[in-house]
Amino acid sequence: MFDFSVMMQGLQSILDPTVLMIIVGSGLYGLFIGAMPGLTATMAVALLVPITFYMDAVPAIASIITMSAMAIFAGDLPGTLLHIPGTPSSAAYCNDSFALAKKGKASVVLGVDLVLSALGGLFGSIILLCMAPVLAEVALQFSSYEFFWLAVLGLSCAVMISSGSPLKGFVSLLIGLLVNCVGLDITLGFPRFTFDRPELFEGFSFIPAMIGMFGIAELMKNVSEPINRNATMIEYSTDIFKGIGGVIKKYWNQIIRSQLIGTCIGILPGAGGDIAAWICYGVAKRFSKTPDEYGQGTVEGIANATTANNAAISGAFIPALVFGIPGDSLTAIIIGVLFMKGLEPGPTLFTNHGDFLFAIYMVFILANILLIPLGYIIIRLATKVMRVPTNLLNPIILGFCIVGAYAINNANFDIMAMFGFGILAFIMLKHGFPVAPAILGLVLGDMLENTFMQSMIKSEWDLTSFFSRPIAAILGLITVLLWFSPLIVKAVKKGRKVQA
Repeated sequence: MFDFSVMMQGLQSILDPTVLMIIVGSGLYGLFIGAMPGLTATMAVALLVPITFYMDAVPAIASIITMSAMAIFAGDLPGTLLHIPGTPSSAAYCNDSFALAKKGKASVVLGVDLVLSALGGLFGSIILLCMAPVLAEVALQFSSYEFFWLAVLGLSCAVMISSGSPLKGFVSLLIGLLVNCVGLDITLGFPRFTFDRPELFEGFSFIPAMIGMFGIAELMKNVSEPINRNATMIEYSTDIFKGIGGVIKKYWNQIIRSQLIGTCIGILPGAGGDIAAWICYGVAKRFSKTPDEYGQGTVEGIANATTANNAAISGAFIPALVFGIPGDSLTAIIIGVLFMKGLEPGPTLFTNHGDFLFAIYMVFILANILLIPLGYIIIRLATKVMRVPTNLLNPIILGFCIVGAYAINNANFDIMAMFGFGILAFIMLKHGFPVAPAILGLVLGDMLENTFMQSMIKSEWDLTSFFSRPIAAILGLITVLLWFSPLIVKAVKKGRKVQA
């Protein structure tokens, strides 16, 4: 764990007035973006990253963490009041939230969303604080073989659990890996896919690509599919904390179960709050005494799902910090920011930058505590926030995208690259191809190629060496089983039918 001096250094770094102002400002920004239908938390992070370029490491990561926690909760507001999910994770229980709101229980729903989101986030933060250092000690024993299998496992998980068909997820992953190949070859220094353009010798910059695939693509989607906000917004009381204690007392065992499941799902590379919310909603329905109420308006389903999606945010940081494997698209962006700050994710981060890590753990706890007062403010202002016209927001967001892409290298080429990636992502989304695997391919591509080439050179090009170490063999076996899991499940089902 951490010694006293490291803990004090970490606390001093987050108790700095400037850092605290950044945390509060990022929280308000996340609440605003999350409450706006059509603007996702990932898009908000993509717009925030260029600003973090001018911050130190602690405030930069703290701003992203705080914004993410706030945005995930705020996505519940339009789902409850307009029947329009603000974030993908809030779609899991949007029907129940709106159905209860129409029955005059909007304040109850919003209170449950706010309090249980904070509790879920705090639970995940404690798990992160306890588990990450222990796993880091194990990871110190890893070599290039183990890290290669971790990269392959993370990419495989992103494909297997991506929305739509696994085939489309695999194609999206290949696109990300192909883009990552642009530039100088890692081993020989030979130019690949550069077409004699000097701008491409270092490959595509991560930030313009990320802004394009999340920011520009979302803007194009919003313009092509405008959201109707003219529907009558449901009125509600701001006395949202009344009866919360009764809900927690009634469903306390289910809430703890969803916190555990949400955190574990967040730990899985390529998963995230969206999947955690849907799975916990389904589990709650499976074991509910009143499953028929699900979809028609049930606090039980909302309590389970909204707890899980915030717990998953903290869980996703465990593979990101310990192994450098993104838990979801948000942590994929954060890994890019860490590299930008000269902090390489992995076990050495724990040995060389303990004060930074302790500060990050405290930011998680502080962000979820701040969620209660700041969330209450946004609930009181929700009717005004959600009626901001889209035709006013879109040009402002586009301006931030352009400035953010240009500011990193002061190059017009990055702006063109941003628009190119945005158009590519928009086409992918229109045809049902998920974007997250492509981003993970872009982030993990260097690690995959580096560890593969290092391992091959060390073993004198012997492929069996990837299974020569115990942990590497276990990770390799898990990865191979994951690849063939659809065929295994299909064979088991076929065998059962024959026996029947």
